[in-house]
Amino acid sequence: MRNASEKQSGLIFKSAENTVSGGKQCLQDRYKRVRQAIGALCLGVVPVLFLAAVLCFGSASGVRAAQKNVMTMGDAPQFAWNGKHFPHANPDAPKGGTLSLAARGNFDSMHAYIARGLPAAGIGFTVDTLGVGAPDHTIFEYYGLIAESFEVSDDLSHVTFHINPAARFHDGMPITAEDVAYTFRLLMEYGAPRYKQYYASVQGVEVLSARSVRFTLTEKNNAELPVILAQLPVLPKHYWEKHDFSKPSLTPAVGSGPYKVKDFSLGSYVEYELVTDYWAKDLPVNKGRYNFGTIRYEYFRDETVAREAFKAGEFDFYSEGTAKAWVSAYTGPAVKAGHIKREELTTNRPMGMYGFIFNTRKDFFADRRVRQAISLLFDFEWTNKAIFHNAYTRSTSYFSNSELASSGVPSESELAVLRPFADQLAPEVLTEPYHVPVTKGDGNVREQMRQALSLLQQAGWQLKDGTLQNAAGQRFEFSILLRSASLNRVVLPFRRNLGRIGINMHVSLVDPTQYVNRIRSFDYDMIMGRVPQSSSPGNEQRSYWTSSAADTTGSGNYAGVRSAVVDALVEHIIASADREELVTNCRALDRVLLHGAYFIPGWYSSVIRIAYWDKFRRSDLQPATGFDMHSWWVDEEAEKALRATATGYGK
Repeated sequence: MRNASEKQSGLIFKSAENTVSGGKQCLQDRYKRVRQAIGALCLGVVPVLFLAAVLCFGSASGVRAAQKNVMTMGDAPQFAWNGKHFPHANPDAPKGGTLSLAARGNFDSMHAYIARGLPAAGIGFTVDTLGVGAPDHTIFEYYGLIAESFEVSDDLSHVTFHINPAARFHDGMPITAEDVAYTFRLLMEYGAPRYKQYYASVQGVEVLSARSVRFTLTEKNNAELPVILAQLPVLPKHYWEKHDFSKPSLTPAVGSGPYKVKDFSLGSYVEYELVTDYWAKDLPVNKGRYNFGTIRYEYFRDETVAREAFKAGEFDFYSEGTAKAWVSAYTGPAVKAGHIKREELTTNRPMGMYGFIFNTRKDFFADRRVRQAISLLFDFEWTNKAIFHNAYTRSTSYFSNSELASSGVPSESELAVLRPFADQLAPEVLTEPYHVPVTKGDGNVREQMRQALSLLQQAGWQLKDGTLQNAAGQRFEFSILLRSASLNRVVLPFRRNLGRIGINMHVSLVDPTQYVNRIRSFDYDMIMGRVPQSSSPGNEQRSYWTSSAADTTGSGNYAGVRSAVVDALVEHIIASADREELVTNCRALDRVLLHGAYFIPGWYSSVIRIAYWDKFRRSDLQPATGFDMHSWWVDEEAEKALRATATGYGK
């Protein structure tokens, strides 16, 4: 399950992966019953009501009440904290100062909820959701934000949210159940396709009172649904009734989150200011967080230019995504003087799959043997050594860096899932481990060339006069669509290897707006991209892999996977009765996808590389996610010292 209301900062590794608890194996009586769970936690003189039930995996239909300050899909709450503030947050952190960041490309809209336009970086921090997740990718628990409590029926046919009476939009209007219902209907009718796919099993929404709203669910075996509804952003009905939700807009909408838009210039920057009377600033999930008085994103089209601008003091913080640059680019007076700090932080987030993605909607990629052949010519071992300084691990699963990843031969439990589809699967899926292609790492891929040509010949392609052709004389050529020139160093050696077997791969570098529009409409042959995963996959898998998503503009099925087996396995995942079954179903799907050769597996790192000017302070204890930038704060004296001694800083 993914957070459909992604905050879009790129700094807190929670929005795309932060979900609701998978936990460990639940007790045998799970899903036997549901109790209403409405609890109050008194903090000082301010009563704060939280989501107040525990949603457990189980074999029947229902949930049961437990602790009254957390919603989880595990046995019991797993995240250890005092209920007053997250452990990594300092409740006494000062507010104020500026955090300036780099954003890539451009933006042309302040509207993040439709499949049109490029929303401004950070715009998600202007809108609150019904709940907020724990800062740990392996623990899926949700705490109250706009919703203070909820109820789930015995048969999982409906879930009711009760709104915190203190919840307010930035214009002072109260957040009501009507706003929740209106938001849901807007997203389902006009929102980006991911919302329809994510909430496909929600039959309808009903306002019960000013502060209570009920969602009716169609899948009684889908225990995830009540929880993922807690991820729903809540938008103001009184604003959107007077504005066109279906169109991009540069007019910032009325929000409810910790920040609001202060200023912006297209192609240059967007700036947010802290809402001083933010209604939720004293809730435990926010205490000691959102400390910066101003957050500013400076836009750059090129990563190298952005990195140099950072070192020159034009902005404060940079998350380095290039291993080579991390090793060699951080030089200069500011680094030498210690004004710029660098750290490598570990994270427990699942990595999903990053790599080269075949668009199987294209005829020349429809044959699995062709995809397998091309995959053989990507020399990861040489790339990692020569370009990446051996900083990365090869992806060998669509659920990399998690227990959900398949390995070795299928277990008996996996075979029990896969055998009913045996006549629709390649025999090796049930009998052999998947092995990612491996080279010697010396740049010599002759053996891989021989294997690739053999597969291509089986698929009807022949090498003639140095060009790969089919029986009709059509040459094998395709384009890879890129949005960053920095990827050329990876792509060009791959292109050279393909050229040696007669395949002509063109490299198409386009601007961010064109890139996003072409991705949404599947107008590409091959791209480099990522399908992210959480530790508790669920409804979002429909958008990634199913046949219906393959034909849905803007979906996450970039490869165009159309497989009745995959469709069925996705539903198995969603209907998993307990953690053990979920792991088995994910591994079964993983095997089918890997053997399907829809991606050329790429790489990942479990280390986050960050560089920042030495004006920030933070708690000694950092979250398992790696870091939460919004729990940091500005040391005013340190900032003054930088301005006085660091040439160029802040200019």
